[in-house]
Amino acid sequence: MARQDFSDLVTSGLLSQVEQIVVAGHRALHESKGLEWAPAMAYRWLRYEDPDPVGRLAEGAKKLRRRGVEFDAGAVDKACAEAVRKGFLNSE
Repeated sequence: MARQDFSDLVTSGLLSQVEQIVVAGHRALHESKGLEWAPAMAYRWLRYEDPDPVGRLAEGAKKLRRRGVEFDAGAVDKACAEAVRKGFLNSE
């Protein structure tokens, strides 16, 4: 995704799909530890104000996976299928 035109990622809805997956993972991690959670916490943790939101999402997903977070498989499959359909990923 990082090599794609940002406006194409936004227009296609793919950036939003991936964002929702990562934010949900952040929420699941906090809730599994019995901690309070709010969406703003995820965005601060991601440093989402950074000019590279795709990079922040990729970094955030890696950090969450290392902490044992399992992402919603259906949501990931849907985002991947959309990426392939839009030509953002190879289907092979």
